[in-house]
Amino acid sequence: MSITAECGTLTTVTDTDVLLVEDAPEYIRLETDVLSDAGYNVRSVTTVADALVAMTAAMPDVVVLDLGLPDGDGLDLCRSIREHSNAYVIVVSGRAREVDKLRGFRLGADDFLMKPFSGRELVARVEALLRRPRTGQAEGLPRVFGELVLDPHSREVTVAGAPVDLTRIEFDLLETMSANPRRVFTRQQLLDKVWGQNWFGDDHVVDVHVANLRKKIDAGAEKSWVRTVRGVGYSMAL
Repeated sequence: MSITAECGTLTTVTDTDVLLVEDAPEYIRLETDVLSDAGYNVRSVTTVADALVAMTAAMPDVVVLDLGLPDGDGLDLCRSIREHSNAYVIVVSGRAREVDKLRGFRLGADDFLMKPFSGRELVARVEALLRRPRTGQAEGLPRVFGELVLDPHSREVTVAGAPVDLTRIEFDLLETMSANPRRVFTRQQLLDKVWGQNWFGDDHVVDVHVANLRKKIDAGAEKSWVRTVRGVGYSMAL
């Protein structure tokens, strides 16, 4: 099997996490090298079971998913990913059957890349997906950040399976930040989202409610789920 890196000039990207689900060592090396060189944060696992654990710990932005895994079919994992996340999914496979491609797209895959492929092509496919206007978590689906789970529809929050009683403002602050977990929100942006653009008052009221939110969701945790960005505002801590 012939595989080539052919990296060329790559675009620098930051704060984008890519999860490789691949058991072939030569493709793990290829994909890790070219995507890391392009500026992506790359993790790799070799089984369906390890992929599920990795996504529970931190949901990636992009999943590069092989179909032939030692403990299951990658298409079944694709279905599971789509049920819990709107991460971009690139299916890679040596299986050329049209039925596999069609099933992959029906289950929510965003792209299909046949093996063998070059590193340059993989990076180009990832960059093309990231230019699509998809934001935040999948609409209406629970948002999972390790042990913290937020359900936008039921307006329920649990930590390690235990329900957390939040006020309307506390929930709306967490919901706003968790919908775009890599975005840093200024106090004014949070005021506009949660209190409304017609609200007038000291923007430090945000600090008070964030502090109350942290007391409830961070109890017993080693770190806070809400990150303070000095001089700017707040974001989810991933």
